[in-house]
Amino acid sequence: GAAVGILSLHFIQKLLFPYFWADLRYLLKVFTYGLRVEMYRLQGRVVTVLDKFVKLAEKQPHKPFLIYEGTIHTYRDVDRRSNRIAQVFLQHEALKKGDTVALLMGNEPDFIHVWFGLAKLGCVVAFLNFNVRFRSLLHCVSSCEPKILVVGADLLGTLEEILPKLQKDVSVWIMAKDSMFPSVHTLLDKIEGASEDPVPVNRCSANNLKSAVLYIFTSGTTGLPKAAVISNLQILKGAAGLWAFGATSDDIIYITLPLYHSAASLLGIGGCIELGATCVLKKKFSASQFWSDCKRYNVTVIQYIGELCRYLCNQPVKEGEKNHKVRLAVGNGVRNDVWREFLDRFGAIKICEFYGATEGNICFMNHTGKIGSVGRTNFFYKLFFPFDLIKYDFQKDEPIRNKHGWCEKVKKGEAGLLISKVNAKNPFFGYAGNKKHTEKKLLFEVFKKGDLYFNTGDLMVQDHDNFLYFWDRIGDTFRWKGENVATTEVSDVIVMLDFIQEANVYGVSVPGHEGKAGMASLILKHNASLDLEQIYKQVVTYLPSYACPLFLRVQEKMEMTGTFKQQKFQLVNEGFNPSTVTDPLYFLDSSKKAYVLLTKELHEMILSGKMKL
Repeated sequence: GAAVGILSLHFIQKLLFPYFWADLRYLLKVFTYGLRVEMYRLQGRVVTVLDKFVKLAEKQPHKPFLIYEGTIHTYRDVDRRSNRIAQVFLQHEALKKGDTVALLMGNEPDFIHVWFGLAKLGCVVAFLNFNVRFRSLLHCVSSCEPKILVVGADLLGTLEEILPKLQKDVSVWIMAKDSMFPSVHTLLDKIEGASEDPVPVNRCSANNLKSAVLYIFTSGTTGLPKAAVISNLQILKGAAGLWAFGATSDDIIYITLPLYHSAASLLGIGGCIELGATCVLKKKFSASQFWSDCKRYNVTVIQYIGELCRYLCNQPVKEGEKNHKVRLAVGNGVRNDVWREFLDRFGAIKICEFYGATEGNICFMNHTGKIGSVGRTNFFYKLFFPFDLIKYDFQKDEPIRNKHGWCEKVKKGEAGLLISKVNAKNPFFGYAGNKKHTEKKLLFEVFKKGDLYFNTGDLMVQDHDNFLYFWDRIGDTFRWKGENVATTEVSDVIVMLDFIQEANVYGVSVPGHEGKAGMASLILKHNASLDLEQIYKQVVTYLPSYACPLFLRVQEKMEMTGTFKQQKFQLVNEGFNPSTVTDPLYFLDSSKKAYVLLTKELHEMILSGKMKL
């Protein structure tokens, strides 16, 4: 009878609560990590990721921490070289604890050595995106107000561009032994003669987990980048990601993403430290070398972001593609079709999709492996991390409020703006040097007087099984003919065509029309030709009429941000004027039921209102 009862309970649990044990295991991990951090606080100890690294350098000095271009850098090696860098700046610069130092370097071990060395001096390190140039880069530097700018040897051309207009009070150091620039200091020659002794412990000891230690710039897909303030608490949370997904100290993590991005620096490097594991660092992502690197270094965990998985799927098929040791792939932004293709082609790798913004105070993790989902929630998770999905007005570009002035939650299955409650346990630290941008990300008095929420700017859908799905960015969503158009939905339909390599969908303004008309920038597959008839059939078959792109632009290369996300801002600004856009442009002529070449005459007819849209 007892056996029958237990068996019945097991079947009921499987039927009504199929994710119970997976949820419980995940919640216990979250609770355990949170309890550990809280215990440190109660004991009056502030233990940072840097503290953990120094302890590991003592505990396992000879274990490889970094492998770069075949060279092994042990925990002790990295600790001692970062000490040397700290000693150089201690002797040559009047840096105070809390001063900011900007770091403009590519993926290389010295990025980490400089980062850790400055952190040991108690400095705030600002990671600059090396893809950003001139005006935008000067904006980034000025917004974080650094005392020093450290530049990698391979980025001296970028330095040369900004040096004449750089603030005179910023001291510039380059990772070289000689300098061709007047008043620019060299670092490599001074590191060689510096002491390996640790700097005084009071310089790097943190008094508060909520104090700023990093500035990480947002990708700037819709304007100039903003410096997100990153605290010790956020680094600790980010570093726990790999552990939460099941990685261990025996794993070897492959990092191809740029270190200036939080995915590589916090989740990747920080995650390695949390585990006491080894990471293989790549100068730059290479789809053709990816799997050979994984085999060469016995990689077990890979990181992805944006379109990286699709780049791998687009590579020519080779023999033995499943012959590797990779078991976990951790990241975000993989499309459903790519997810399936990736698993079919490269083997039984657990895709660990997660959601989290660099500056945000909310995170979701897909601990069940459900394809397409960024995570899962339940009653207990919302107790730890309170959030809601609310109704959003795309025309006014603001949350919808009822007659009483309160926001309204969406129903399950509906897309809503993700907002996360700001409190002592889940603070929002904002952006450096811009109070206006910080306040713009906050929503006040959402459901009651005095409450405060962080506006993620992301639209999400929660299904009836409490799985969460990323729907779109509100900045990338446009309204046309009174309806909301999700760019990802349109691009997913277009890339189903066998001659389309990539589609970047966005909205463009048309004089005399409300909202924005859909436009798609297309990249054709190698040796493929454009079939306008097929594109027309595809969009009218699979999309609502308002979502069909009115304009097409055929490009040879898709512009991307440094984190493998499509760059829309420039395309939106360039619009659909054939006089200024040199790429071939096409227009959806509803009277002809076809896409036709967009000529200057046709463009004039559209602007004058003679052509019906």
